Amino acid sequence: QVQLVESGGGLVQPGGSLRLSCAASGRTDSKNIMGWFRQVPGKEREFVASIVKINNYSYYADSVKGRFTISRDNAKNTLYLQMDNLSPQDTAVYYCAAQIYSGLIYFPMRPDKYDYWGQGTQVTVSS
Repeated sequence: QVQLVESGGGLVQPGGSLRLSCAASGRTDSKNIMGWFRQVPGKEREFVASIVKINNYSYYADSVKGRFTISRDNAKNTLYLQMDNLSPQDTAVYYCAAQIYSGLIYFPMRPDKYDYWGQGTQVTVSS
């Protein structure tokens, strides 16, 4: 089991920045991916960014490339999402997730392939 707890959400003005954190506890498999997803009411959960533990490779949705940066501190078992130049379209509940995989196959962008989820943190971008 993996427990994930997000923090750092809040209200920010357009053009502002926020940094989300996700503290992980429990299993510490080397073959894991951690990611951020977001969801607004009435829409499906949307991939934002993910990072592979074993090689630190990261993936981003086109809508956030150049504005968001995902990182992880393996010593602290913490995942981060630095969000810059925020726009009202970024308003959503943001979820942290972890995927445990075996072999060489993993799915960094598919929410249905993630095994563990946090409770979510609200990000609101508004003037």
